Amino acid sequence: MAKKETTLERTYNVPLRKEFQKVPRWRKTKKASTTLREFIQKHMKSEDVKIGPFLNKHLWKHGIKNPPHHVKITVQKNEKGVVKAELFGHKIEEEKSTKKKSKLQEVAEKAGVKMPKKTEKKAEKKEVNEEKVETKEEVKENKEEPVEEPKTEESPAPETTEAPEEKE
Repeated sequence: MAKKETTLERTYNVPLRKEFQKVPRWRKTKKASTTLREFIQKHMKSEDVKIGPFLNKHLWKHGIKNPPHHVKITVQKNEKGVVKAELFGHKIEEEKSTKKKSKLQEVAEKAGVKMPKKTEKKAEKKEVNEEKVETKEEVKENKEEPVEEPKTEESPAPETTEAPEEKE
C-alpha cells in the first residue's frame, strides 16, 4: 500500500511590505517573518506552521533592515495539521526520526520476532545500566592502579612500608 503523502498543497505569493513598513528599520525582517507565519496560519487554517530553511535564508538574505517585499512559497498541510512552508522551487524536507534502537531490538527485527513494548523499555534500561556499571568499573580500576614512576639505574629507591605507630 502506498503511503498517503499530503492532504493539501498550495502556492502563494505573500505580500510582506505593507506589514514590515509599520515597524522601525531594525525590526523589519523579524516582522516580515511573523507576517509570513500569520499569513500561512490564516490561509491554511492551522496553528502549527514550520518554515523551511531555504525560505528562512531568503527572508534574511539582505539582513534585518531590508527583507524582500513579497515571497513566493509552496505550502503543504499533512493529516496531523502540521503546515510546512518552503521557498517556491525548493523541495519540502520530510522530518527524520533519529530514535536509536537497542541491540536487542535490532536482533529481534532481523529474526522477525515482534517485541512487546514493555520488553523494549526494559532492554533500553538494561543498556543504560550496563553503561553506568562499565564506567564505575573503569573508575575503580583507575583508582586501584598506582602510577608507576620510571626508576633510574643510578640511584634505586629503597622500598619500605612502615605501619603507623599507635598511641594509647
